[in-house]
Amino acid sequence: MSLSVSLAATGLAGLVNFWLALRIGRLRGKHKVSIGDGGNPQMIAAMRAQANFIEYTPFVLLLTAFIELTQGSSLLLAMIAGIYLLGRVAHGVGMTGNIRWRMIGTLTTMLTLVGLSIYAIVLAFLSLN
Repeated sequence: MSLSVSLAATGLAGLVNFWLALRIGRLRGKHKVSIGDGGNPQMIAAMRAQANFIEYTPFVLLLTAFIELTQGSSLLLAMIAGIYLLGRVAHGVGMTGNIRWRMIGTLTTMLTLVGLSIYAIVLAFLSLN
C-alpha cells in the first residue's frame, strides 16, 4: 500500500523545520549567540517555534500514516495534512510577529491533532472483528 499523502506531508514538514532552523540561525548571527538563547526574546521565540513544531508534528505525521495504512490515501487526508502544515507556518510567523498568526497556528494544530486522534480511534474500533 502506498503512503503518498504521508510521504508528501513528511517531506513538507522537513522543509518547514528547515525554515524554522534557518530563522534561528539568522538570529544567532544577528545577536552573536552561538549556544542557547542568550536571554534574547527574539531568540527564545524563534527557538520555541521550532521546538513546538517538533513537539506536535511527529504525532500528526504518525496519525496520518496509520490512517492512510488503514483506509488508504484520500484527498481529505491530504487536505488535513496541508492545512496542518500551513498552520505550523502561521504559528512560526506568529511567534516572532503578529500574535493572530500564532493563534491561528495553535488552533489549527490542536484541531488537527484531536481530529486525527479521534478518527484513528474510530477506525481502530471499526476494524475489529
